Amino acid sequence: MSCWNLYAEQLRERGYRLTPQRMSILHVLHDSGEHLSPGEIFRRASHDMPGLTEPTVYRTLEFLAENDLVVPAHLGSGHLVYQITGHAHHHLVCRICGAMVEIEHNLLTQLYKKLEKSSGFQLVNDHVTFFGLCPECQKINSGGE
Repeated sequence: MSCWNLYAEQLRERGYRLTPQRMSILHVLHDSGEHLSPGEIFRRASHDMPGLTEPTVYRTLEFLAENDLVVPAHLGSGHLVYQITGHAHHHLVCRICGAMVEIEHNLLTQLYKKLEKSSGFQLVNDHVTFFGLCPECQKINSGGE
């Protein structure tokens, strides 16, 4: 089954259809394999769909996130970025140079369980971003080589 059929099937199961706008945005995110801002998604999707508007991209991203087809994340820019839903992961982001490392979700599973148990909250977001200094920036800031 192609990924487009999979997306269409997931939406159909929820009573929605895969519109050209949804398909275009999913295509951009699927092909990029990276986190993209709504503005970047708009720029890329506009090449294939010239009538697409930026507000439509924002609304569609919100819809796709609500239906678990894309994952929103805060990576330190102050704005949300989006990635196609895939494996659950988190990020380490350097506050100085912006270097980013993905962390597999299984490394934080026990932490999630402890947080839920101690707080009574049920965690519904499976994306966390940690900020710090990468090894290179640590060397520069400590004056070492």
